[in-house]
Amino acid sequence: MSDKSQPSSFPLIDSLKQELPVIVGFITLAVFQVHGDRWLTEIADPLLAAALFLWIFPVMLWASFGVVRHADALAEILGEPYGTLILTIAVIGIEVSLIAAIMLTGDANPTLARDTMLAVLMIVLNGLVGGALLIGGLVHREQDYNLRGARAFISVLVPLAVFALILPKYTVSTANPTFSTGQAFLFALLTALLYGVFLCIQTGRHKGFFVHEASADDGSGDEDAQDGGHGHGPVRSLPYHAVLLILTLLPIVLLSKRMAKLVDYGIVEVGAPAALGGVVIALLVLTPEGIAAMSAARANRLQRSVNLLLGSALSTIGLTVPAVLAIGLFTGQTVVLGLEGAPMILLVLTLLLSSFTFGGVRTNLLQGAVHLVIFLAYLVLVFNP
Repeated sequence: MSDKSQPSSFPLIDSLKQELPVIVGFITLAVFQVHGDRWLTEIADPLLAAALFLWIFPVMLWASFGVVRHADALAEILGEPYGTLILTIAVIGIEVSLIAAIMLTGDANPTLARDTMLAVLMIVLNGLVGGALLIGGLVHREQDYNLRGARAFISVLVPLAVFALILPKYTVSTANPTFSTGQAFLFALLTALLYGVFLCIQTGRHKGFFVHEASADDGSGDEDAQDGGHGHGPVRSLPYHAVLLILTLLPIVLLSKRMAKLVDYGIVEVGAPAALGGVVIALLVLTPEGIAAMSAARANRLQRSVNLLLGSALSTIGLTVPAVLAIGLFTGQTVVLGLEGAPMILLVLTLLLSSFTFGGVRTNLLQGAVHLVIFLAYLVLVFNP
């Protein structure tokens, strides 16, 4: 029986328990406002740095689960594709905040945005898509989704990914594999405009592309709302979940600067590859969304998985590229976007494979296994380029 049919005798206590992520987030933020800047001013003790990381990272991760919970509730209230869109933009907002914090603090890392975008694309399009299709295939043999929506995602994602991560390698206006000032302004604008057009299509004229056709045809709405089982607890009002989503995001964003210093210090201290910073950021922002996508696939709600995962990949490019190029232009920092040989090959292979995977109306576990193999190859190259 649903929680809504059996209300608790202590609704205030239940509400406080459900909002523990935001409460703990603000407590952690308050502690770091008072003492944290002194701890992080000049980190010299690796043990202290590790302890602080093991404090901040779980708190931010827990808060990001809180963001997903409220976004899922909004998805049930608003229906698709609005709920999923809120979630993807909120999650990528966390990513942009972390990248911006690292760009504006500590040692300049000109490849951080590139490494983070590549990590997000590899984790989403190979790791999470592969996991979702494999789980869905094992449980349900084959699953279907709205082909028109998937094609819309891919048709925008491919050119934007090429513009952001491949084209800068071959421009000759600068010595580094990046854009000149004029090119950066133009491509930031084009990326933002094309992503804006896509959002208009997704939420306006063709929003039916992003709803499972079988559910739409029988008038029952998107299958995500059929059982009310998103794991978000009782659904309250739209203003309640909207305000709590923003409040849960705040400590994540405001703690980003501290996390940035710890990530930067850890990579230098351990001698880890620079690309690992992008992987850490991607894992932080994508873990809750990835769990939600794989849970949806297991429950035979593949349309929600497609909307979540392809939406995350697209918003990573559509929001991150304009943001980091704008930061680079205003601060005068060099932002290196062009990929080198092996990562570029993996990106092209991933985009090609995604076009094949989402070029048919049904998926199976073989497609998931292929995506996972490419993801493992990416991980190998991160640690052993």
